[in-house]
Amino acid sequence: MQYQKPALVQEQRLKLSPQLFQSIQLMALPIQDLRTRIQEELEANPALDLVEEKATLSLDDVDQKKADEFEIFENSSDPGFTTGGYDDEAGDAKRKFMEGALSRPESLHEHLLWQLRVQPIDPENFAVGELLINNLDRNGFHIEDPTLLVGPDREALLGPMMQMIRRFDPFGTCVSDYRESLVVQAEMADGMPPVAIPIIRDYLELLDRGKYTEIAKKLKVDEDAVTEALTAIRRLTPFPGREFSSDTPTYVIPDLLVTVRDGQVVIFINDEEIPVLGINPFFAGINQPRASKNGSSAAAGKKPPDADGASAEETAPADQPVVADKSVKRFVNQTVRDARWFIHSIHQRNQTLLKVSRAIVEFQRDFFVRGPKALVPLTLKDIAGEVGVHEATVSRITTSKYVQTEWGIFELKYFFSNSISGAGSTGSRFSKEAVKQIIKEILAEQAGSGKALSDQRISELLSKRGIDIARRTVAKYRNELDISSSYER
Repeated sequence: MQYQKPALVQEQRLKLSPQLFQSIQLMALPIQDLRTRIQEELEANPALDLVEEKATLSLDDVDQKKADEFEIFENSSDPGFTTGGYDDEAGDAKRKFMEGALSRPESLHEHLLWQLRVQPIDPENFAVGELLINNLDRNGFHIEDPTLLVGPDREALLGPMMQMIRRFDPFGTCVSDYRESLVVQAEMADGMPPVAIPIIRDYLELLDRGKYTEIAKKLKVDEDAVTEALTAIRRLTPFPGREFSSDTPTYVIPDLLVTVRDGQVVIFINDEEIPVLGINPFFAGINQPRASKNGSSAAAGKKPPDADGASAEETAPADQPVVADKSVKRFVNQTVRDARWFIHSIHQRNQTLLKVSRAIVEFQRDFFVRGPKALVPLTLKDIAGEVGVHEATVSRITTSKYVQTEWGIFELKYFFSNSISGAGSTGSRFSKEAVKQIIKEILAEQAGSGKALSDQRISELLSKRGIDIARRTVAKYRNELDISSSYER
């Protein structure tokens, strides 16, 4: 017979408090995301106050700010009194401002749909063309098979509509891939050599490998015709839709600045981008005891003294209200605690980032003096042992964090590089990234000689420098550097 009975079980569990979870989140945020997170916390917590916004203005911004102070009415919808009178130049400037205030780049779909609307076609053909255009990706290629977009009754309209859209600007959209797009563009281009289209359809791989003689034999033409076709093909666009890409560039704000001054490596943390936070004075004192007018706590009705021996009414400022509602007190206390913990978490993030950066700079000191080729092997375990934190903390604090050096801007993860042999920093003194930089340096030195170095020859030159790696490893590093083989070079 089965039955249940109570039992005591002892076990260990790791539970994250909301405050600790918040600290872990803030530690992983780069500056851009941290500023957004601070703004969200300012809106959510009334006890958190913005003490100082460390925003910098350029000289143009300062000049514009001064100009705005004297032209309050001139740049509004109601001009009112203008100091410049009826100045045509000022009027043109205002018109351009109003026209460009809400401007945005035209997308590929909008550009194609505009051309489709001016075509003399019936509504049924227009509907099929609209489906085809909306089915294109950012390159101008089909996302789904066009036959899935319409029923059998309108399938006959797909071919003519695709041919029409392919001749819209930009040429070569509404196709399956880049090869078909190049064929469409070659058919429409003026002066395209006759062998260009067969080469695009069947021999692009051989063309990329430089096997012009083999292509000439297969097409039964001379090698000069293949070279002429290659020159014409290079004028085509394999991904025509990207001309209308609306992707905005992402700018990196360095979290740190490392420079060499008088032979010493100096580290600066970029705290100018982080606002200074504090506790709202109203919330900080709203639950503090009120100061007594006569300084005595013996009067009737007085609250008992607190831990410091002062009564509630004696220690609070006279102009500070006393809150009697317990729910309000709990709310005030909780918001103040959350605000203080948030400020502490940001401070802890900056301190941890600075400690980890100091350890990285100490290990990679030669890099900051001599450049990327002096990068030595380094692991997360090395930095964790030096700083006295867990490897996960080092990984979290170095993710998406950038440092500006005299050799460029690098992600902190860049400085962790495995050894070419052995385990991490206990192996060879040459790191993988340093060897890749040396390979790039060797190829740059031999670029002017007119003789391309093979991977085996690069391996031999590295061996003379004390770097023993195999030919296949050289090929692997070369591919990671996006450098073609000696035959293609």
